[in-house]
Amino acid sequence: MLIDCHLHDSKYSCDSHMTLPEAVKRAKEIGLDAICMTNHDNNKLRNDIGDSAMIDGVLVIVGSEILTHEGDILVFGLQDLPNEKTSAEELLTLVRRNNGVAIAAHPFRNNNRGLGNNIRRLSGLLSAVEAFNGSTLDDHNLESYRLARELNLPIIGSSDAHKQDRVGRFATFFEDTIRDHRDFVEAINHANYYPVMNKAGGFVLP
Repeated sequence: MLIDCHLHDSKYSCDSHMTLPEAVKRAKEIGLDAICMTNHDNNKLRNDIGDSAMIDGVLVIVGSEILTHEGDILVFGLQDLPNEKTSAEELLTLVRRNNGVAIAAHPFRNNNRGLGNNIRRLSGLLSAVEAFNGSTLDDHNLESYRLARELNLPIIGSSDAHKQDRVGRFATFFEDTIRDHRDFVEAINHANYYPVMNKAGGFVLP
């Protein structure tokens, strides 16, 4: 299955210029099977569609992108998010305690919102690294890729799209069948996946 694991919709992320229906439409056009809506510091989309829903043939999974003191982390399977900004270690421990998964988002992006080399001390608590992010410079993505490989951490690709035309720039190919948010969490833990990029109308290895 092809999944874009990191998108934002305009209803719950103020910096996004894309509605959920627009994201779904674009995902369907380019052949994605699912998208993950990971709005900034909230999972309020759960109030609209639940933890996951099939919308116009595309599975939509609700997560969140949470800014910790060290940087952004994508979390899934955590229903009650922290009320205040916390450390990465505290958030990752909370996610693990609730049987969720946590992914380092754009670790080396040059806006001070990535975990960067903090991943070294947090690697035992992370589920994966977003080494291919469609809104991050190639050099910074490669730096994330090299560190993830060095630490033997699984790697995902995603668009981090805030606009419709950015959906699916990178995505992740999962060998497992994913029917809902529970399957997604389990698949991330299985680590039977790899990043892909959208090139010339198809998805290929980056």
